[in-house]
Amino acid sequence: MTSSLVQSVDWLTIAPPTLTAVVALVVLVADLFVPEERKRLLGWTAIAGLVAALGLLVPLRAGDRSTFCLTADTQVAACSYTADHFTLVIQLLVLGGALLTALLSLTETREKLPAGEFWFLLLSSAAGAALLPASRDLATLVVALEVASLPAFALVGLKRGDRMSGEAALKFFLSSVTATAVTLLGVSFVYAATGTLHLTELAQRLDDVPGQLQTLAEAGVALTLVGFAFKTAAVPFHFWVPDTYVGAPLPVAAYLSVVGKAVGFTGLILVTVVAFPSYADVWGPALAALAALTMTVGNVAALRQLSTRAWSAVRLLAWSSVAQAGYLLVPIAAAAYSSDDQIGATVAYALMYAVVNLGAFAVVALVARRHPENRIADYRGLYAASPAAALALGFFLLNLAGLPPGIIGLFAKVTVFSAAVDAGLGWLAVIMGVNVVIALYYYLRWTALLFRTPEGAPVSHRAPAPITLAIVLTAAAGVVLSGYPQLALRFAAQSLF
Repeated sequence: MTSSLVQSVDWLTIAPPTLTAVVALVVLVADLFVPEERKRLLGWTAIAGLVAALGLLVPLRAGDRSTFCLTADTQVAACSYTADHFTLVIQLLVLGGALLTALLSLTETREKLPAGEFWFLLLSSAAGAALLPASRDLATLVVALEVASLPAFALVGLKRGDRMSGEAALKFFLSSVTATAVTLLGVSFVYAATGTLHLTELAQRLDDVPGQLQTLAEAGVALTLVGFAFKTAAVPFHFWVPDTYVGAPLPVAAYLSVVGKAVGFTGLILVTVVAFPSYADVWGPALAALAALTMTVGNVAALRQLSTRAWSAVRLLAWSSVAQAGYLLVPIAAAAYSSDDQIGATVAYALMYAVVNLGAFAVVALVARRHPENRIADYRGLYAASPAAALALGFFLLNLAGLPPGIIGLFAKVTVFSAAVDAGLGWLAVIMGVNVVIALYYYLRWTALLFRTPEGAPVSHRAPAPITLAIVLTAAAGVVLSGYPQLALRFAAQSLF
């Protein structure tokens, strides 16, 4: 069989991550020449670059473009980069999350963080995260994963001289390096057993692996899944999350909770549903068990925070993100048991989670300006001091809980619940229902605290314009999606299949 390598590059197809990477380099070089008093321009340059990258998704909206394709005479083309609807939805989530993180970071970089390094690292990580959903071979997938992860280590430890920040960065680094090593070992085993790295070809060849290579292929599939489970913070690979979120600068914690999580789940979807469908009888039960364990451990740990004197808002959001990861795993596990497209439920839930979680972090960043310790007690009577901020945070928490008026949160949970039921995973749906009830307690307790009488005179929280804009954008998106939830569901339904 003869084959030819077609390397015609469709620059428009790869434009969103490419532009983000180019702006990262521009900001890094410009930092050498921009005087200290004008460093704020670097932040606005980064924001302009992210807006432009988001704009480049519009001409790709048909979702029918690919590039870096390998063609053979008797096979369908296998491409390394595909801009289908799934890719575009995740790129929208990633670049939008990076944009909101950038808005939250403008004040931080002016007051606490080195501007040039911060913006370069953030944009570099966003470029890798935007590349990952388009990756359709294991080599590109691993490279994109590391481009997204490596700058994030430095972002977490960027508060120089801060012991907690350094410790958080070290934990994050060690866990991610372990995950990368396991993933690379798994990928090498899969390649040795099949002779290809392209996901579509893997799906075909894993059906017909020679008997002497069967064990090697099974080990490769298992190790690859374990590596991505680290990235998604699924229990028992979650131990780095609470300390990392607390030690990192607040905008970085917000970025990791949304974009970092999107990276892990996107990679997991690609390797399971696209590359390893013939091993669904292996990864389906494993992911279902991980989903049940992750949501339960996350919610129980969040409840334990209530008994501590210094009940930290960031630590609570960290454990909440672990629990939410459990919900996100449910439709991926369900895809192993049902021929219906279940991945749209994960994408819809991820869109909802990204909007409301970034909004919650925006309000937390506002309160942290007057209360650096950021205890939950600091939110008592927030409505008396800053009514708009309190109403926004209450709305975001109700969305996370799945209660009205957070309709999009309710619809997302119902969608995930339905995916489990339709796939015959009734036991998992029951566990999810119990966990949703458990989570109501800490979400509602925090919400109620916002409207209680403050212990002293209310202190107004003056919000810088970028933080105000981030709160307004996330609140507006949450309101629109709650008023018209079909928008998110229809948008997410255009997934891989």
